[in-house]
Amino acid sequence: MPHPHTPRKPTPDEFRVVGLVPLLEPYFRGPVVHGLMPEPLRDVMESNGLTARHGAVLPQLLAGEPLTVSEIARRLHVSLPTASELVGALSRAGVVERTEDPANRRRTLVSLADTYRPHLEAFVARRGEHLLRALDTLSPAERAGFVAGLTAWVREVQG
Repeated sequence: MPHPHTPRKPTPDEFRVVGLVPLLEPYFRGPVVHGLMPEPLRDVMESNGLTARHGAVLPQLLAGEPLTVSEIARRLHVSLPTASELVGALSRAGVVERTEDPANRRRTLVSLADTYRPHLEAFVARRGEHLLRALDTLSPAERAGFVAGLTAWVREVQG
């Protein structure tokens, strides 16, 4: 379905930015990603029909405390039912664990299963190696701008 409005013409600087996007294609290519994924993680993903969309939940759980499904939805810029479906499939596969929030029994907390944590950490480190090196070259203000721009782009793409 076509977008409801006519897109504006990019500025010369914006043409340069848009022209960079196809150069990132190798980062997103399936075989490249597949080869970086540790075998136990790859096996559980494949045997349970889990996709990259499910995989997007997992790095969110590496950063710290368990998250609620609502927090996962907010971080991924998806609806609550979508986040719930993703977490449900990951839970059935044994990749994540769901527990009752002791502070609020109506909420469910989601955490990464200990079995898969080292495999996911290794995968994220390998997968993000180029991005992390690029981020190392940026000042804190440039990093903040990069994160803000990337977040805005994700929100726009997910519509």
